[in-house]
Amino acid sequence: MAIRIVGVDLPQNKRGEIALTYVYGIGRSSAAKILAKAGVDKDIKVKDWTDDQASKIREVIAADYKVEGDLRSEIAMNIKRLMDIGCYRGVRHRNGLPVRGQSTKNNARTRKGKKKTVANKKKATK
Repeated sequence: MAIRIVGVDLPQNKRGEIALTYVYGIGRSSAAKILAKAGVDKDIKVKDWTDDQASKIREVIAADYKVEGDLRSEIAMNIKRLMDIGCYRGVRHRNGLPVRGQSTKNNARTRKGKKKTVANKKKATK
């Protein structure tokens, strides 16, 4: 049976430390801290966790971490706040340009999207 933590089904055949990273907001270091706090060995695969171990992990995550929907909404609110106050970072978010000082002359295609070719002006004939 799949173990569900904060609405995410963890993969059964992966180690606990790796499986917890499938939850949005939990990386490798956070996963290691969660398992240590819950008293679960990080090398045990998810399918070998007992119900007691899974519930301890759920409690630790609920008590100490903001994950999944709550974290996504908080990040969205932070970006919305920047856009509303009209600061430089907010303007860059609004225009879909890189926010952290990257160059946009040649690259930045991830943020800018597919190239939009602009035609040259026609020269006037005499």
